[in-house]
Amino acid sequence: MRDFITLLRHFSPYFGEYKEKLFLAILGMIMTAAGTALTAYMIKPVLDRIFIEKNAHLLYILPFGIVAVYALKSLGTYLQAYYSAYIGQDIVRRIRDRLVRRILSFEIGFFHTMRSGELISRTVNDVERVRNVVSGMIPVMLREMLTILFLTLYIFYLNPRMALISVVFIPLAAKPLSILTKKMKRLSTSSQEMLSNLTARLSEIFNNIEMIKANSVENFESRRFEQENREIFKVNMKAVRTTELVTPIMEILGALAAAAVIILGGQEVIDGQLSVGSFFSFLTALFMLYTPIKKVSRIFNQIQDAIAANERIQQLLQRTPQIKEGSKTFDETIERIAFEHVTLSYDKEKKALEDISFEVHKGEKIALVGNSGGGKSSIVNMILRFYEPQSGRILFNDTDIAAYNLKSLRNEISIVTQRVYILNDSVAANVAYGEAVDEAKVIRALQDANAWDFIRDLPEGIHTRINEFGTNFSGGQRQRIAIARAIYRDPQIFIFDEATSALDSESEQKITDAINRIAERKITFIIAHRMNSIVHADRIFVLREGKLVCNGNNSELLKQCDEFKRLKGLQK
Repeated sequence: MRDFITLLRHFSPYFGEYKEKLFLAILGMIMTAAGTALTAYMIKPVLDRIFIEKNAHLLYILPFGIVAVYALKSLGTYLQAYYSAYIGQDIVRRIRDRLVRRILSFEIGFFHTMRSGELISRTVNDVERVRNVVSGMIPVMLREMLTILFLTLYIFYLNPRMALISVVFIPLAAKPLSILTKKMKRLSTSSQEMLSNLTARLSEIFNNIEMIKANSVENFESRRFEQENREIFKVNMKAVRTTELVTPIMEILGALAAAAVIILGGQEVIDGQLSVGSFFSFLTALFMLYTPIKKVSRIFNQIQDAIAANERIQQLLQRTPQIKEGSKTFDETIERIAFEHVTLSYDKEKKALEDISFEVHKGEKIALVGNSGGGKSSIVNMILRFYEPQSGRILFNDTDIAAYNLKSLRNEISIVTQRVYILNDSVAANVAYGEAVDEAKVIRALQDANAWDFIRDLPEGIHTRINEFGTNFSGGQRQRIAIARAIYRDPQIFIFDEATSALDSESEQKITDAINRIAERKITFIIAHRMNSIVHADRIFVLREGKLVCNGNNSELLKQCDEFKRLKGLQK
């Protein structure tokens, strides 16, 4: 019960915004509950006044009364179902929006430790389980509880002694139902975790389909998926067994109560203390009473599924981003970036950067070279403020990077990585990603990126739609579109991480020329593995095991830096 109250508490702040619809939903619940109780009540006059007293006048009145009662009940059911669904669906829509906003606010390290399939499952599957409860189960449970109240009041009104004997069986169900509820919550938690794993497995399969096909491991992946899918099936069947035990428990208790009522009520009818109509009206109300009790017990058991899902959702909603952003926005030109004794560790075992210090200025083109794991990407991550340094600081002009608003900071940076990100949208939308499309500006960016020659020949030009992952373009074409996107934003800082790796020599030279042009008024970082691509950099930073070992231009490093000469020698 405490978990259920917690679930309601998380959603209760929203309900105040739906006062009119909430009123109509509650009105519908009352109409339905009252209609159910009146249905039992109508049994008494129908039997006593029509069939026993032979009242012909009521014969043509009471049937219309029954129609009116069912009309009241049906209208109430519709009002409750529609407005409850509206409120529940809209609340859950807002929670899903809030959840995605919260996830997107987390630092990049969170996404490196949390599988994408897990996040998708929590955003889609877990929220859907909560939706089933908020828009369906809770309103039905409230309606059935009102029905229980009306029917209980009615049977006590008819015959308090028989009513007291009837309801004494209900507490007997408390203990077994409590055990079933706890078991259901455990099974629901396991089911949701396993479903998250299954979603992650599918994401992994589809994102690596080329590798799977190339290695002919379709059967291997199928077997792994089938095993996990079978485990979910087993857990779900345990949940079904647990849920379905509610019905026989309540049926047996209902039968015991009915047997007791028939014995006591039948004796009172025989003794003339109770009319036949009153007895059957009481018996009908009793049978009607056990139906909503059974429904409430069953729903409360099923709600454990949503409670477990809500706990997983709240873990994300209550998590705070580890990168604390400042309030300062960029309203000045970035003249310099300075690293002052910066140290970074992704884990406790190894330092990604150790005591890094350097300063770069507007108009400089900086190349970062070194073996894999040397710290090149870590420097980029620090400039983007994906991670916080364990010590030291990073200055933009004379201001600590931590003082800036993250959106304002990242708006001044464009990055093109080895992994090309292409959206299932038009070429123009891909180039202007996140901004309004200015067609003239899009074309200029494509021209600067050496992409206009092939884009203008497409059937719809810049409005041609790109397939998911850009499969209708070559690798080099996708890379040039990504470079055009970086140019379109016109930032103050450019970062190119092997940006020309997928291009032929001629295209690479044209892109290099474009980079050289924009670098005249920007701060540009180039991460490179091919040493011949960075010979014209203003300065080259040579990194090894997280340390900056050399700093100079190509000629200076060939004379003074053994590590640079070693890297050059490896590519000869």
